[in-house]
Amino acid sequence: MLSIYKKELNAFFSSLIGYVVIGVFLLIMGLALWVFPDTSLLEYPYATLSPLFDLAPMIFLFLIPAITMRSFAEEQQTGTLELLVSKPVSENQIILGKFLADLSLVAFALLPTLLYYYTEYQLGDPKGNLDSGAIAGSYIGLLLLAAIFVSIGLLASSLTNNQIIAFLLAVFLSFLMHWGFYFFSKLPVFVGKGDDLVQMLGIDYHYASISKGVVDSRDLLYYFSVIIFFLALTRLSLERRKW
Repeated sequence: MLSIYKKELNAFFSSLIGYVVIGVFLLIMGLALWVFPDTSLLEYPYATLSPLFDLAPMIFLFLIPAITMRSFAEEQQTGTLELLVSKPVSENQIILGKFLADLSLVAFALLPTLLYYYTEYQLGDPKGNLDSGAIAGSYIGLLLLAAIFVSIGLLASSLTNNQIIAFLLAVFLSFLMHWGFYFFSKLPVFVGKGDDLVQMLGIDYHYASISKGVVDSRDLLYYFSVIIFFLALTRLSLERRKW
C-alpha cells in the first residue's frame, strides 16, 4: 500500500496536477474570502471563518473529481491496471493507497488556509476573539467530507476508462450525497413524515453538525460508514474484471 501511495503522490507532484489543484483551490478561496465583497472576511462585523467552510464543499465538488478521475480510468485506458493487479498487492492495498494519496493532496491544499485562521485571530477585537472550537470541528468535518468525495471519485473512476465520464459521474454522485437528500426531504411525500430522517442520510446534515465544534460519535460513524461503503463498491468494481 505504501508503494502505491508514494507512486500516486509522485505522479501528482512530478507533473503539474498537484500544483494546479492546490493553486486553483487557493486562488478561488483567496478571491472569495479577501477580494469579493459579498463573501469577504473583511466585510464581516466579527472575526469568523464560516465563509471558508461554506464555500469549500462547493469547490471540492468539482476539484476532487478532477483529482480522482484519472486514478483507475487512466490505468484502464493504458492497460496498466491489469499489470498492477497482477503484482503482489491486494485490491484493498491498491484502493487504500490511491485513496490516501488523493486525500493527502486535498489536505495539502487545505494546509495554507491555516494562515486565514491566524489572520482572523489577529484581527479579532479583542485579539483572539474567535470560536476556535467550531473552526477545529469545521476542519475535521471538511477533511471527512473530502474523504467521502475521494471515495466516490475512486468508484466513478473504476467504472469507466473515460476520465471525462468518471469526472461527471463523481460530480453527480457527490452532489447527490451532499445536497441531494436535503432536496428530497422537501418533497411533499416526506414533509412532516420523516423529512429529518431523509436529511440525516446526506453529508450536509452531519457536516453542519460537526461544524458547530462538537465531534459527535454519530457523525463520525456516518462519515466512516459512507467512506467504507464506497471503497467497498470500488473493490467490487475492480473484482468484476477478474470475473
